[in-house]
Amino acid sequence: MPGHDIIVVGASAGGVEALTNLAKKLPKDIKAAIFVVLHVPSHGTSVLPRILTRAGNLPALHPRNGEEIVPGKIYIAPPNYHLLVQPGYIHLSRGARENSHRPAIDPLFRSAARAYGRRVVAVVLTGVLDDGTAGLMAVKIRSGIAVVQDPEDAMYVGMPQSAIANVDNIDYILPLADIPDILVNLANTPVEGEAENPVSEGMKIETDLLELDMKTLNQDNRPGKPSTFACPSCGGTLWEHQERDLLRFRCRTGHAFSAESLMAEQSEALEDALWIALRALEEKSSLANRIAKRMRDRNQLLSAEKLEEDVRHSNERADIIRQVLARNEATIENKMNLSSGNQEATDDN
Repeated sequence: MPGHDIIVVGASAGGVEALTNLAKKLPKDIKAAIFVVLHVPSHGTSVLPRILTRAGNLPALHPRNGEEIVPGKIYIAPPNYHLLVQPGYIHLSRGARENSHRPAIDPLFRSAARAYGRRVVAVVLTGVLDDGTAGLMAVKIRSGIAVVQDPEDAMYVGMPQSAIANVDNIDYILPLADIPDILVNLANTPVEGEAENPVSEGMKIETDLLELDMKTLNQDNRPGKPSTFACPSCGGTLWEHQERDLLRFRCRTGHAFSAESLMAEQSEALEDALWIALRALEEKSSLANRIAKRMRDRNQLLSAEKLEEDVRHSNERADIIRQVLARNEATIENKMNLSSGNQEATDDN
């Protein structure tokens, strides 16, 4: 009888250090396969497999698409690919981003919950925002085990706090140092029976979308109801999906957002629009000023005065936008300082 032999782990900011410490304490004879998603840039080379292999007792690797799942290995999502779990093997997907990430944590957790039910242990580590919360909820719905790093122990508290706030009946909230022993114990604990809840239609659709299943991509059925919001990635309509108390959004092509990540994307889109507007105003002001000078040289004073008035108006509008951008930058800096202060306070304790 298998134990909890499918361990899925998600981390973001501060994740390299957390995953290294986790790998150090996992024994080489652990009776489970470990799957890891760390938010990384889409382009470039990830050295995380090398880091974790050197740090611990288990081989860590970027798996191939279709690779068989073998206990005692750490499978790490490659850059720009979602890492998905199928019964017995691994699927790598270039499906739509979730919470603005590929790889994202929610798809891994959700696919494991669908494929393995009770046998899954999902671990949420340090990170910002809330990727992993919806996936952890899917694991719990399918009778899996939820483990969350204690926010007071995490370098960045966003992901652990979101998981604790939104997912009912989390099994373990622990400092990082205590998590490896729990994972080993769970891997050795036999799992009896099937998951209490069957795979919902919504979970099937969401995993099939990320697997680029053509039948699902071409059908009109989507979980939830159409919202009034547009997808910041492709401009399509977002479907609003309420999972217990957790509000999420997904578009026709598969881009998915939590409410918090959608707000973050909208904020970035607004800032981009402000920079574009500032550039347009500055270019308009510069061109109008040059033409006004030429007109004054030709003694076309009335036309020059009108253009100079346009220059003043453009400069006034540009100043307003600069002030908004400066306030936004100050707000971001204050948030970063607050996070740093919280971490320093935790370290002092």
